[in-house]
Amino acid sequence: MAKSISSDSRLLFALPEGPDFAMEIAARKRGLWPVAGTDEAGRGPLAGPVVAAAVILDPDNIPEGLNDSKQLTAARREALFTLILQSAFVSIASSGSRRIDGTDIRKASLDAMRRAVAGLEIAPKLVLTDGRDVPPGLGCEGRAVVKGDALSVSIAAASIVAKVTRDRMMARAENTFPGYGFAVHAGYATQVHRTAIQTLGPCRLHRMSFRPLRRDD
Repeated sequence: MAKSISSDSRLLFALPEGPDFAMEIAARKRGLWPVAGTDEAGRGPLAGPVVAAAVILDPDNIPEGLNDSKQLTAARREALFTLILQSAFVSIASSGSRRIDGTDIRKASLDAMRRAVAGLEIAPKLVLTDGRDVPPGLGCEGRAVVKGDALSVSIAAASIVAKVTRDRMMARAENTFPGYGFAVHAGYATQVHRTAIQTLGPCRLHRMSFRPLRRDD
């Protein structure tokens, strides 16, 4: 027997997949323009910086296929990274392992996001941030959006820029600190990385406040 579907339910099948520009359009109607999206990459690794990006998209030239960077292949991220830099205002900032150890990863991440926003060529009137926190000191209105990289193309673009930038930084770090496999795992706590730390000891990029590197008193 065929199942009936209410008209409201049918609409679910017509919804587009991935993030869109709806939040940005709504903000523009409120007089909050331009709108920047910001996101970070690298909160979880044992080594390397946390990298934040802020992006103001051109509403008439939004690259197709923007999405949460974790949902994209490395090749697709690289291609979109180039398109974003060609069509949008972009700023990047990072907090290294010393800053992370000196404060904590949350504060270091938010500070990198704030500095990325501050570095934009034009000042936004609204900043959409991925997660639950708005970085302090933005100088404009901020809105935290849980899973924002899956909802807003501006945040998704920032997530791609941050991820590609950090991956490139960690690949270059392999030349300076060989043996850890940074070019492969980007500093995350893989078994290969943990074994390398046991063999070589930590290097300058390692976050000594993170377990298992941290030595409790």
